[in-house]
Amino acid sequence: MQHTILVVDDDPSFNKMLSSFLIRNDFKVNSVFSSASALESLSQETPDLVLTDFKLPDLNGLELMEKVKEVSPKSAMILMTNYQDIRTAVKSIQLGAFEFVTKPVNPDELLLTVKAALKHKQGVSSEAESKQRESKPKQSERKHIVGKGEKSLKTWEHIQLVAPTKMSVLILGESGTGKEYAARMIHEKSKRANKVFATIDCGSLSKELAASELFGHVKGAFTGALSDKKGQFEIANRGTLFLDEVGNLPYDVQVQLLRALEERSVRKVGSEKEIKVDVRVIAATNEKMAGAIDSQNFRLDLYHRLNEFELHLEPLRNRMEDLDEYLDFFLHNSNSELDLAVTGFAEEVVSVFKAYHWPGNLRELRNVVRRATLLCQRGQIGLGHIPETLITESRAQQPNTEQNTPGYDLKNIQEHQEKETIQRVLEEVRYNKSKAAELLNIDRSTLYNKISKYQIKA
Repeated sequence: MQHTILVVDDDPSFNKMLSSFLIRNDFKVNSVFSSASALESLSQETPDLVLTDFKLPDLNGLELMEKVKEVSPKSAMILMTNYQDIRTAVKSIQLGAFEFVTKPVNPDELLLTVKAALKHKQGVSSEAESKQRESKPKQSERKHIVGKGEKSLKTWEHIQLVAPTKMSVLILGESGTGKEYAARMIHEKSKRANKVFATIDCGSLSKELAASELFGHVKGAFTGALSDKKGQFEIANRGTLFLDEVGNLPYDVQVQLLRALEERSVRKVGSEKEIKVDVRVIAATNEKMAGAIDSQNFRLDLYHRLNEFELHLEPLRNRMEDLDEYLDFFLHNSNSELDLAVTGFAEEVVSVFKAYHWPGNLRELRNVVRRATLLCQRGQIGLGHIPETLITESRAQQPNTEQNTPGYDLKNIQEHQEKETIQRVLEEVRYNKSKAAELLNIDRSTLYNKISKYQIKA
C-alpha cells in the first residue's frame, strides 16, 4: 500500500527537493506552500502523514498542527525545525507530533523517521480494529527500565503496589516523563495483563470527536458517521483504558465519562442502548490539574473518581542519578532499531547531558539518543552528533564554577565541537566548500583556515 504524505514548506526549491526524494522512495506526495493550502488539501483528502516546516507565511507549524488534529486526527505529524528551535520541537511533541527533524535535513534520518511514524500509525490502527493494544517490541529490545535513584525506586514500588488492585490511577507529570510507559507497566502487572491495553489522547480530540472516540457511535448519528463504530471503552472491555492528557477533555464529555465510570456502562452517540463494560481506567495529565479545577474547566467529582491512587513522575532534571541507566537503555534500543553497534557516549557528551535542563524529559532524551546513534553509526557518540543548541543551553545552565569539566576545558570543548560540526556539514554537502561555508555562516577563507587548523580531510 502506497502511503500519502502532505509536505508543507514555503521554500519552493526545498519543497520540490523533499517531495522528489519522498516520491523516489515510493510515497505519494502532495506539496503545498502555506498552512491555508494545507488545510484546503486536508478538506479534500486525508493523508497518512503531514510533514510541515515550522516557519510558514501564515500559521506557523505548531498552529497548523493544532488544526490538523481537528480536521484530520488520523494523520501522523512530523515537524521540521532549525537547531535553534529545540523548544519549538519539544512543543510539537507535546501537541501530538510523532517526531521532529532538524534542518538542514539528513535524508537518511528523515526517511527513517517517516517510516517509523507511518509504522506507528498503522500499528495503532490495526490494534484498535483487532481489539489488541499490546506492546511487543523486538526480542532484542529492552522493554523496561526502572532507574536506581530513590525517586524512581519509590515510583516502581508504588506501581507494584497498585497494579494488582482495581483502583483507578491518576498519573501526574510533565510532558515526556513516561506517563504512558508507567500506565503500561501497571497494566502488565495487573490481573488484566492478558487483555487489551487501549490508549486515547484526550488532548487531540475536539468536542465533536471525543464522545465518539470514547463511547462509539451508530450509523447516521452525525455527518460522516457512515457505519457503526465501537468506542475505546468497548474495545478495552475487561482490559485497561489509558486516558492521556485527560485534563484537556471537553467539559461536556467529562460528564459522560463520569457517568460511564460510575455506572460501568456506555451509550453510543446516537443510541439509547446501554452497553455494560468492565474497564480499569488509568488517566494522566500534567501538573496544572489543580488550576483547571479551580477555574472550573475540570470537574472536581471526576477528578476524585479518577484519582483513587495518585502516581507522581518526577521530571528528568530532578533524577539525574538515573541518567546513565536511561542513556544505556535508549542506546541499546536505538542500536536494535537501526541495526547499528554504537558503543557509548564520550565523557563530554555525558557532561552536556547532565547540565542540560531537558524540558522534553525522557521523550526528548530518547529522541536525542536515537538521532545521535543514526549520525554516529559506529564507535562513541561525540559532541558533533548531538544538537548544537543542546550544548549551548547546557553551558548557559551551568554555574560559572562548573564550566570546565575535568580533563576537558571549555576551549577544548568548543574546538572539538567546531571540528565535528565542520566535518559533518562537509559530509552532508558532499564536500562542496561554498555550500558548507554558507550553511556554517562563515566565508570560504575562514572555512579553509579551519580545515587546515583541524587537519580535516576535505
